[in-house]
Amino acid sequence: METGISNRSRAKTLVRTSLALAVAAALGGGYAYFYAPVKASQKPAAAPMAPPVSVATALEKQIVEFDEFSGRLEAIDKVEVRPRVAGFIESIHFAPGAMVRKGDTLFVIDPKPYAAEVARAEAQLASAQAKLALAASELARAQRLLDDRAIAQREFEGRVNAQREAQAAIQSAQAVLDSARLNLGYTRVTAPISGRASRAEVTVGNLVAAGANGPALTSIVSTSPIYATFEVDEHTYLKYAGRAHGRGARQLPVLLGLANEQGYPRKGAIEFVDNRLDPQSGTIRVRAVFDNADGVLTPGMFARLKIGAGEAKAAVLVNDRAVGTDQSKRFVFVVGDDNKVAYREVKLGPVVDGLRVVREGLAPGEKIVVNGLQRARPGAAVTPKLVDMNEKGELALWPGNGSGA
Repeated sequence: METGISNRSRAKTLVRTSLALAVAAALGGGYAYFYAPVKASQKPAAAPMAPPVSVATALEKQIVEFDEFSGRLEAIDKVEVRPRVAGFIESIHFAPGAMVRKGDTLFVIDPKPYAAEVARAEAQLASAQAKLALAASELARAQRLLDDRAIAQREFEGRVNAQREAQAAIQSAQAVLDSARLNLGYTRVTAPISGRASRAEVTVGNLVAAGANGPALTSIVSTSPIYATFEVDEHTYLKYAGRAHGRGARQLPVLLGLANEQGYPRKGAIEFVDNRLDPQSGTIRVRAVFDNADGVLTPGMFARLKIGAGEAKAAVLVNDRAVGTDQSKRFVFVVGDDNKVAYREVKLGPVVDGLRVVREGLAPGEKIVVNGLQRARPGAAVTPKLVDMNEKGELALWPGNGSGA
């Protein structure tokens, strides 16, 4: 009996103990997790390494700054070829788009009517010459008779007048003949200038009218030299105003590049600056002239142009890849001697020899981040790798990072 009571007491004690442990575990389990002893094999996490970036030294160089513009090419001479006499087109003597020289025959208008007119005028001239010969003979006879007092003075003066009329008739007939010969010559329509011809606007057999009212047979544009016309803003005009309207304008270097050309390989000179600014756009028209011996420059083409002051001065140069954009601001990341990054706002100028001019905010010799810009943060440390930033703007890549980012 005592044994049964003791077993029941021990069972109650075990239940109470289990409940107490469960409550303790529920209430104090969090403490048991946080304050669990650390095993000897576990070690604290290592601090993150400074991100690698490529840095380059800002260059200083004597440069000539250029102002860049866009414009269009224009032919110096452009002529619409029109017939000077009417008639049927008998033949065409050029290929569409071919180069022609001044004086080359382009079209032939049926010359037969004009040849007949020449023959008629020649006959009239011969008749007038015969009449003049007769009048001269009669005047000589009248002179002898007058000396012998065989004719009256009035009759002699009539012979003199007849000789003068015959002489005037010859001059009139000669003028008619000259005009007929001109019209016959105009049946050969020739190139008035040297250049590239367009297509023929009429074909063989068509009747064309003479003068400005008639259709243009074709057009010719000169090819070399050639104009490039562009608009210059008021600030740039004032920058070069001292040399724009004088002989010094031709000393301003003007460079030109086409859409498919790298840089500005063609050099020309200012040929014309307009006499007023457009008050609506605030620009003034400028025209430069370029040699076009290879014939690549074609009227109507888009052209990239830039004008230089011609005076070299020191400037700080960086690669465009080192320049970041912060809304309307431009900035670079400067890496100091402690390998920490500093945010530096800069003011930029034009591109010269592939590098960007920095007008304000950066000193020569300072190191800036050129690759890995997105890994740098102001005030954070980086692991810099020095690379070259040469005149062509070529940058070495971070080892193992093909993108250079």
